[in-house]
Amino acid sequence: MTDAARLLEPIRALHERIRDAVVAACTRQTSELLAAVASDAEGDGDTIYAIDRVGEDTLVQGLADVAREEPLCLMAEGLPGDGLVLPRGGGAREQDCRWRLLVDPIDGTRGLMYQKRSAWILTGVAPNRGAGTRLRDIVLAVQTEIPLLKQHLSDQLWALRGRGMEARRVNRLSGARDGLTLRPSQADTIAHGFATVVRFFPGARDTLAAIDDEVVHALVPPAPGRAACFEDQYASTGGELYELMAGHDRLVADLRPLMQPVRAAQGLPPGLCCHPYDLCTALIAEEAGVVLRDPGGGPIDAPFDVVADVAWVGYANERLRALVEPVLQGALRRRGLMR
Repeated sequence: MTDAARLLEPIRALHERIRDAVVAACTRQTSELLAAVASDAEGDGDTIYAIDRVGEDTLVQGLADVAREEPLCLMAEGLPGDGLVLPRGGGAREQDCRWRLLVDPIDGTRGLMYQKRSAWILTGVAPNRGAGTRLRDIVLAVQTEIPLLKQHLSDQLWALRGRGMEARRVNRLSGARDGLTLRPSQADTIAHGFATVVRFFPGARDTLAAIDDEVVHALVPPAPGRAACFEDQYASTGGELYELMAGHDRLVADLRPLMQPVRAAQGLPPGLCCHPYDLCTALIAEEAGVVLRDPGGGPIDAPFDVVADVAWVGYANERLRALVEPVLQGALRRRGLMR
C-alpha cells in the first residue's frame, strides 16, 4: 500500500494534465469536430471519438514519464485490449511490472463533447497479478472532473484502500486548490430524492422503465399531483459515483448487462454496457461510505480488462440498501432476469 501511495501524486498531476488538454481542445474545436468517430471499437470497449484521442494521447505520454522509475502495465479504453507496457521500447515485459493500471481517459465523452455536462478521468491501480488481476484488487483510485468551458471549478477525488476518501476543488482560473468535503445522503427513503435506473440508450428501455416504476411504487406511496422521486440519466459511471458521494443521488442501478436476453428476444444485438474501466474508481465511493453491490447483492467485481460487461447498484447508505435491494431483486426475478 505504501508503494502504491507513491503513485498518487504523479497520477493526480497527470489527471490535471489530461483535463487541461481536453478543455483546451474543446476551446479550439467545434463540437462537430470533437464528435467525429475516430474508431468504432470492435469488442475493445466503446466507440472512440476525436475528443477521446486527446485524452488517450496525453495519458500515454504522461504515464511514460511516470514509468521511467519502474515499468507499468496500462489497460485503458481506446488502447489495445491486452494493454501496454510503459515505457515502450525499454525492454520491460508485463511480468516485470509491479502495478497494473486501469484507466478511462474520458468517461462521459458524449456529454462533454456537446458541452452538456462534465466528464471524468478515471484511474485504478492494482498489484499486477497478470491475467488474474481483478477489479477488487485495486488499492489506489483517482478521478478528476473535466469541466465544461463555462465552468471554472473542477473536483478531484482519490482514495487508498482502508484510508478513506479525500477530495479537493481546483479553480482553473486562479489555480487555487481547496479541500472539499463530500458526504453521501443519509436519507432512509428514495422519496423526493434522485433514484435512477440507467437507460441511456435505445433497446430494452421499456423493461428498465417497468422495473423502475415497480420499485418506486413499492417504496413510495403515490400522491395526486406529486412526484414520488426523480431520476438523473448522467451518461458517465464516474459521474454517477460522484453524485452518490456528493449526496445528490440516493440510488443508481445500472442493469444493462441483464437486459441482453431481452434485447436478443427483440432481435437486437447486444447493447453497450458498463465496463471495468468505468468502475475503476469504485474504491473511492466505497471509502466515502457509498454501498456498491452487484444486482444479486454481492460485491462488485470483474476482470481487469476493457471488455467485460458489469451490472452494478449504488446505494447512498446501508439503510437504503436494506430498503431497496429486496424490492429490486424481486422485480428482476419476476421477469426472469435474476435467479
